[in-house]
Amino acid sequence: MLGRITIKDGKERLLSQETNMVGWSEESLNNGGMISSPVPSFKSVQEMVRSNLQYIPERFIQRSTDEEEEEDKSRDVDHMSVLSPQIPIIDLALLSMADADELQKLELACRSWGFFMVINHGIPGELLERVMNSSAGFFELPFEEKKEYSFDLNQRQGYGRPFMASEEEKLDWTDSLSLRIHPYHFRRLEFWPTTPPDFRENLEAYSNEVRKVAEKLLAGSLSLMMGMNNGGLLELHREMPQTVRLNYYPICRNPDRVIGISPHSDISSITILLQDDDITGLEIRHAGAWVPVKPIPNSLIVNIGDVIEMIWSNGKYKSVEHRAKTNEKKARMSLATFFMPARDAEIEPLDHLLDPQGSERKYNKVKYGDYLAHSLSKKIEGKTNLLLSKSKDQAQEF
Repeated sequence: MLGRITIKDGKERLLSQETNMVGWSEESLNNGGMISSPVPSFKSVQEMVRSNLQYIPERFIQRSTDEEEEEDKSRDVDHMSVLSPQIPIIDLALLSMADADELQKLELACRSWGFFMVINHGIPGELLERVMNSSAGFFELPFEEKKEYSFDLNQRQGYGRPFMASEEEKLDWTDSLSLRIHPYHFRRLEFWPTTPPDFRENLEAYSNEVRKVAEKLLAGSLSLMMGMNNGGLLELHREMPQTVRLNYYPICRNPDRVIGISPHSDISSITILLQDDDITGLEIRHAGAWVPVKPIPNSLIVNIGDVIEMIWSNGKYKSVEHRAKTNEKKARMSLATFFMPARDAEIEPLDHLLDPQGSERKYNKVKYGDYLAHSLSKKIEGKTNLLLSKSKDQAQEF
């Protein structure tokens, strides 16, 4: 999808060709690719890869894939059943026409998978390509230009590592740019790149279109599935803040020794992902094993976030762990857009979704802003964020 892009100096390059090696020295950790910011020092993976050094620093080395597989195999899971599944594919055009079969597919996807792929979503393929190309153009810029947009801890925006909570934790193999999109007064344009020249225009256009997709899902099908009137779930979000994170995953000669993004669930209501068409990197936890999500051109990936699982559906619909893997031959990029309730919204399981047989609430009432602050204060790790809202009995079983 990325193809050939033109950046500031007028040269044309392929995003996948800028990194022909992997590995570093400790010197690169101490000198090259560093950003001074209110968060712990940001070590740009892209810059370290560009430096053409020879080994992976210890802080990036994760448990091996073999160790993870052995842990999975220790569970009584039929791994043959998850060797080649694909997440459900949902036709948004059919959903918009209240197609009963498509609604049933969506309900099953939210119960069993927590993820689904959306086709016929209405966003032109040409716009998807433009926003990916201009995003790639930003990451192609020299490091000195990119660090002008360094991540700001108070604003939660900018270029850097938004989930780095300490100088000791293991690091993910990714660089990112985080921006707040909606409401407009939350934006800080000083963090919005001016190069490539069409970056802002393309991101603005894409963000407007992907918001329409989120609104259709929340106001329509998801509201109906949760026993609400049309628009009910969307109204609970009030102004529905929207943020985007551009993720860049450099190549790695030993991809099994690092992780693009650590396993986690999202703290949003729903997340909509645009990813490269030709590289598989996203994996989701399903039936006790990691399942790769194979891209379909011009599709979007939607996943249920913690808010819908833990609060409004009382665990009926699943916020599923997922992770990003790296690639030894080609860099990968994605745009993740997060939709969430207003920060001062108090959220709790909907009464009509509680089991009429008298089963207890799995989650307590919580102010979303408190949950958000708790989640952002530490490294993303599995589904541990859900503990903040779990009832006492449920937390003991977690």
